[in-house]
Amino acid sequence: MEAVQSLIANVEKVIVGKRPVIELAVVSMLCRGHVLLEDVPGTGKTMLARALSRSVDVEMKRLQCTPDLLPSDITGVPIYNQKTCDFEFRPGPVFTHVLLADEINRATPRAQSALLECMEEFRVSVDGVSYELPKVFMVLATQNPIDMAGTHPLPEAQLDRFFVRLHVGYPGLQEEVRILAAQAQEHPIDSLAPVVTDSDILAARDAVKAVYITADVATYIARISAATREHPDLRLGVSPRGTLALARGAQGMALLRGQTFVTPDIVKTMAGAILEHRLIVRPQAAAAGRQARDILNEVLDQLPPPV
Repeated sequence: MEAVQSLIANVEKVIVGKRPVIELAVVSMLCRGHVLLEDVPGTGKTMLARALSRSVDVEMKRLQCTPDLLPSDITGVPIYNQKTCDFEFRPGPVFTHVLLADEINRATPRAQSALLECMEEFRVSVDGVSYELPKVFMVLATQNPIDMAGTHPLPEAQLDRFFVRLHVGYPGLQEEVRILAAQAQEHPIDSLAPVVTDSDILAARDAVKAVYITADVATYIARISAATREHPDLRLGVSPRGTLALARGAQGMALLRGQTFVTPDIVKTMAGAILEHRLIVRPQAAAAGRQARDILNEVLDQLPPPV
């Protein structure tokens, strides 16, 4: 779709040389998924989130996660109104279209749990009352995997709610030179204008759902998940939520490539970003140097794709 390509091109004005990462972030938005950006400091995690949110003409709110953050600081809290002699609900920052949760692992598990319901059910429950979130709602969370002092690792239940986990990575030499030139006077994010609306995103979501998945490819996706659950080096394999995410992510990437159906190659392309963070390696295998990425690649190599 032209609107989706415009969105990707607009983000590329700020994030130089990282089109595959941008495409995965856009696919997540089209699949109503959430993104976990995990990388070392200074690689553009927060800037990618800001550029994506600014490129869509919707509201964005930023949540800086700290150890003293409370669940009510995220969801909102009832406040007593002396004029009406009644409690009024004051919405928290989660009531937005794009929520940027910066350094999410700095928040305590108690605060992190406030995001569980909104990420899965797209609503917030406070004092027995449920409030619906906008149809275009997305959590873009960042975390630094190196500096772990004072951090709280995300629990499996929350990791499983992230559609993809992305690593931005360092730019190449020529790309870094282009970054220096682009920011000689001002940062490109300051002049970045929206190029799509929430209606465009909703229309693209309908187009994603229309991308065809054959029975053979659907079986291939399910076999990948089943193989991870039976792998001897994994303590936890892919959940059914992960299987659904892989199928929908493959549909989204097929749409970006202008295809009307999903191929096994697209499934394998999307498997790493969507499934890797959902796998938990057994301690014995981890001690031997085995990583979730290696095991997933092993599974994909051993499973013959449908012809």
